[in-house]
Amino acid sequence: MRNHPALLALALASCSCALQRRDPSFHVIPGRPDYLLQSPDASETPFPQVLTRYNGFIPGSGQVDLRAGMELRIENAYYREGAPKHGLNGFLGTEIARYRITGGGELHLESVRSALKRRPVDQEPVQALIHSRQKRYPHHRFFYAIVFRREGSTRGSVLLGADSGDALDHLSTQLLRDPDSVCDGSPRCTVFPEACSVALEMEIRVNGARRAVLWGSPLSSIASGPNVSLRRVYNGRLTNVDLDPADPAARHLPLLPGDRVESGALP
Repeated sequence: MRNHPALLALALASCSCALQRRDPSFHVIPGRPDYLLQSPDASETPFPQVLTRYNGFIPGSGQVDLRAGMELRIENAYYREGAPKHGLNGFLGTEIARYRITGGGELHLESVRSALKRRPVDQEPVQALIHSRQKRYPHHRFFYAIVFRREGSTRGSVLLGADSGDALDHLSTQLLRDPDSVCDGSPRCTVFPEACSVALEMEIRVNGARRAVLWGSPLSSIASGPNVSLRRVYNGRLTNVDLDPADPAARHLPLLPGDRVESGALP
């Protein structure tokens, strides 16, 4: 019986250590060849794989799965009727459409901006480039450039839509093998025109203000000074990211949709 207080003290100390180990923050850990991001569950991810864990993105693969919080920025150039759709000859201006990827994976049109006085009747408005049915698919994959054999040259970027991840994988395999068989008028596929520029972006908050940044942007592209803090969504809650702001390599951490950045110095 005389040992009970000691046992109780040992048990309390063990509980205290367990609670201390359960740190509810992300941590940036210096390393070679890559720095690591340690999650609150203690799993560690090298910086180059942070985007891979988010949506399976593989650098250099030429394709990206779209996830909630990401955005498509589509800027289409317009030309006089009958003029070649490239260069400056006959160029009239551009229209820009922004789509946000919803929690259900659908494409939601956020805004349309036009710099045209009058759109040529032989060219579609920018928001009509993506078929209305395709916008409602819950799974989307973007390809930076696809070569269509029928044309014999690169036509530009492609967006695929599907009802499931497996269906999207099947379509992607077909697209890479025989693009014309997938994108011949199908609402599952959008082939963006040669004069169209498509950028993948994501929404973050910088000093409380909404900001769209390019997919793959590092923290250093937003915060240039030593006074910077970052919070990231984890299990539905904003969670602190513990890093050394004076370490330039630590600021190479890739940003993700929903990040909150506070900084006294912005580029």
